[in-house]
Amino acid sequence: MCGIFGIVYSEKSPRPLGAVLKRALERLEYRGYDSAGVAVAEGGLTVRKDVGKVAEVVARHGVENLRGAVGIAHTRWATHGKPSQANAHPHVDCRGVLAVVHNGIIENYAELREELSKRGHIFKSETDTEVFAHLVEEFKKGGLDTFSAFRKAVGAIRGAYAIVMVDAETPGVIYFARNLSPLIIGVGDGFNVVASDIPTVLDHTKRVIAVRDGEYGYITWDRVVIELDGVLQNPLERIEEIPWSAEMATKGGYPHFMLKEIYEQPESLASTVSGLEWRLLEKVAEMLLSSRNVYVTAAGSSYHAGLVFTHLLPRVKITSTPVISSEYATYEELFDRGDVAVAISQSGETIDTIKAVRAMRERGVKVIAVTNVVCSTLSRESDVTIYTRAGPEIGVAATKTFTTQVATLAAVYVSILKTLGNNVENYERSLKTLPNAVRKAIENTAGSAKALAKRMDRPSAYYLGRGAAVPVAMEGALKLKEVAYVHAEAYPAGESKHGPIALVDEGFPTVFTFSDPSTREKTLNNVAEMKARGAYTIGVVPAKSDIAKKLDWAIEVPDVDEVVAPVVYITPLQLLAYFTAVERGRDPDKPRNLAKTVTVE
Repeated sequence: MCGIFGIVYSEKSPRPLGAVLKRALERLEYRGYDSAGVAVAEGGLTVRKDVGKVAEVVARHGVENLRGAVGIAHTRWATHGKPSQANAHPHVDCRGVLAVVHNGIIENYAELREELSKRGHIFKSETDTEVFAHLVEEFKKGGLDTFSAFRKAVGAIRGAYAIVMVDAETPGVIYFARNLSPLIIGVGDGFNVVASDIPTVLDHTKRVIAVRDGEYGYITWDRVVIELDGVLQNPLERIEEIPWSAEMATKGGYPHFMLKEIYEQPESLASTVSGLEWRLLEKVAEMLLSSRNVYVTAAGSSYHAGLVFTHLLPRVKITSTPVISSEYATYEELFDRGDVAVAISQSGETIDTIKAVRAMRERGVKVIAVTNVVCSTLSRESDVTIYTRAGPEIGVAATKTFTTQVATLAAVYVSILKTLGNNVENYERSLKTLPNAVRKAIENTAGSAKALAKRMDRPSAYYLGRGAAVPVAMEGALKLKEVAYVHAEAYPAGESKHGPIALVDEGFPTVFTFSDPSTREKTLNNVAEMKARGAYTIGVVPAKSDIAKKLDWAIEVPDVDEVVAPVVYITPLQLLAYFTAVERGRDPDKPRNLAKTVTVE
């Protein structure tokens, strides 16, 4: 999980190229923040890199003052080699003319490194990436031009990668290759860009080409060349106009992206609901109703959104199997023609989900993608794609992308009901009014969540619910773990007395979610059990109900239809996680050991 950016101008940038690269690094920092670096190919090769956050590296090495027409930049999340200056990207060859940045893992790097070392190459880092620079250098020694050497090096490596390279001996060119790890090209006027994701190019252009698996090529200021297996492609036919503005990817005055994106949820949900393509959803409903087996596969927060969906499907007599993407092999022998899978991924680039989908498709499974990103790998490799339209999410912890996924899947459920001949007017009305319900939930609970965060001073907490409330509890616990580093565990509330309750003592925080109306009475019994052991009981409850009186701390949200309730009930738990992180002095935008898009296994 690293961030890549490269830009080539027709002539020197009107402002220092270093300032452009700095801005790109800031955009990419959510993808990795243990080190950062840049390379400028102008009258030779200039490399500036170091361990630390972007602001520290930029200031330490005067990055903003670099000038030129061609530059690349990288933010690192370590996979091979500890965070250090030597292991930071870009990596160079022995002669110091090639600079390479990379996102992913080169699986056969050890054997390549051994062979190159025998040929006299000197390695300065512990990374797998450095091998690529020396490979290109070796092939150039054999008489190949830079692009031919680059192409041959790409053919020699195995694994997941997005690679970008500059050569000081061929100025004005940036070379690139992609397999599994995301990479896009931004098409500009007098310049072209290559980057890991869309928000990074929005300061420059909205015209984007998605690089596909196995493709490689190069950009100049006025040309985009892409090849696949030696065959020249026509990338101009693949240009997509991205509807996001640059302002949508900035903090907008909020102290953190996470808080901004929590508050953006009404707007994002309005976009999701207004953008629903009901004819497409009818097709999806028919696929699910006629399927032999239904699998719902995803990872992290997307998996929790999938669990919400799997709790709805039995109501329409569809039995579904939730599959954590990284564990798909457990079910692989069951996949067959006639099955349908719903694959959920915010970025559409989550490697575990992509691999699960590919395994399913190999066995004839039809795949329905639910994703936020146009042109993503998941969208291209699925039979049907439903876009959540959440807009860019910069915070590492999923917030608005989770709620828009749940809302989108709720719309799929409503479409199934409609296909079966049920009256769905109330459900359709609930979807239309959902953005306003979430707005009220945020406005009415932010103060309570902030005050409650001061009481979340224990090292552990439980999140409990029953029925469709269990996935909401799981997502709430995950948010607290991710950004506040509190050991929060989620359980079905009835399961708590089968072991977990042994940990409860005086003041132990126990958070209950009451989003499922059919299980509220039983959940209150579990509240009583916890209170009897001294737990500090907290609940997200429907407004104007008697439930609040039976808890130590109640957060009241609008009482909405059960199909959309998970969207409303998770928002206070997102706020609680955010404020707890801030109370503990954590940076919720940069949770340790995590990155936004998991593109390596």
